[in-house]
Amino acid sequence: MQRELVWFEEVEKIVQPPFIDMKNNQDKTPRELFTSEHKDLLRKGESWMKDTANSCMLVSTIIATVVFSAAFSIPGGISDNKGTPNFVKDTAFLIFTISDGVALFSSSTAILMFLYILTSRCLVRFLAVSSLV
Repeated sequence: MQRELVWFEEVEKIVQPPFIDMKNNQDKTPRELFTSEHKDLLRKGESWMKDTANSCMLVSTIIATVVFSAAFSIPGGISDNKGTPNFVKDTAFLIFTISDGVALFSSSTAILMFLYILTSRCLVRFLAVSSLV
């Protein structure tokens, strides 16, 4: 769909401006005709995109769950006297804590992005923006 949309936009660039909004004998502009001719392809693309986002969101949620539980089950346990982690001064513990925080942030961001994809409408103009990138 993106290739055809890019092709349509390239042709639109070389067409003289008065012809861009001109209507045919069915009273449709070129953009309306393009949209009506590609409805089935748009539905298939939307279905594929939502299925992929759904699968990726499931994986992101599992990762976020594991990372969240790892953040609260501190490796090495907690000191009874002070209430601080036993390995608080270890470099490996610091690396683990930072990595866990980054993983939790990344998976949460991925969940939100996939949720946005699942709740958004798939329109031709959105594909036009993504095809230029």
